Amino acid sequence: MVKSLGVAALALWGGMAAAADQVTLQLKWVTQAQFAGYYVALDKGFYAEEGLDVTIKPGGPDIAPAQVIAGGGADVVLDWMPSALASREKGLALVNIAQPFKSSGMMLTCRKDAGVASPADFKGKTLGVWFFGNEYPFLSWMSKLGYSTEGGADGVTVLKQGFNVDPILQGQAACVSTMTYNEYWQIIDAGLSPDDLVVFKYEDQGVATLEDGMYVLEDNLKDPAFVEKMVKFVRASMKGWKWAEENPDDAAMIVLDNDASGAQTEAHQKRMMGEVAKLTAGSNGALDPADYERTVASLLSGGSDPVISKAPEGAWTHMITDKALN
Repeated sequence: MVKSLGVAALALWGGMAAAADQVTLQLKWVTQAQFAGYYVALDKGFYAEEGLDVTIKPGGPDIAPAQVIAGGGADVVLDWMPSALASREKGLALVNIAQPFKSSGMMLTCRKDAGVASPADFKGKTLGVWFFGNEYPFLSWMSKLGYSTEGGADGVTVLKQGFNVDPILQGQAACVSTMTYNEYWQIIDAGLSPDDLVVFKYEDQGVATLEDGMYVLEDNLKDPAFVEKMVKFVRASMKGWKWAEENPDDAAMIVLDNDASGAQTEAHQKRMMGEVAKLTAGSNGALDPADYERTVASLLSGGSDPVISKAPEGAWTHMITDKALN
């Protein structure tokens, strides 16, 4: 009897401990294979194995991760480093604790029949650009090229692009912003062929910046309990990412199972997962300082209007990944 009471007490204590370790993750965009590692970690029980109860909140066009975490709506957010560093300079002390994405998936996709064959042909053209913090790599690139973004024969006209590819399909823009794993394929699915297009990958242009890092508020890293929770979260998340890389089709199906909107298709998610796996390949989750320095250098090179005005301090840490991955 005493033994069974002891077991019951342990079970109760274990349940209370598990319930106490709640983590809310805010995604940068809607449920899709871009975030497969997190959904895999949830589905495969990797979070549960760490004693975590994780809630994944999808993003969308009107959701800025920085604003969500500033308002207390998440413990950790996924954001692109340009946006996170710009937020930090404005007073919101975001810190990168892990970087699953090693490479950038960002591209400018252009129609050949619009007369674009190289970046020199951007001049005088209208280019579609995402905002909400996603414009920073583009502005950095144009500054590097010496092109005004105010229009004119020697500059470019910026079209505030919605989160679709209509401007290039309808002839409103010569080029639009796309990701290797998403919008490029929307253009193809809409009827244009790869031969109709020319793509400029930010990686190839030397202006790539880090995407989809995990960010927390700096003050929270002073709390040992929070740090331990993030160690468990990062460890389980990276386990999810490596599983997704090795099982891309199965990972895509797990994402579909979690898509409450019903908007995603199996073909698109499987294709997306295949492309996303190329971007997470080579990362164990720890931020490479050289990648960080490259991103900062790109953001500082904005001439009279840089994305950030000075090199940040304390914007990333290996504190979590050193414990999670070793």
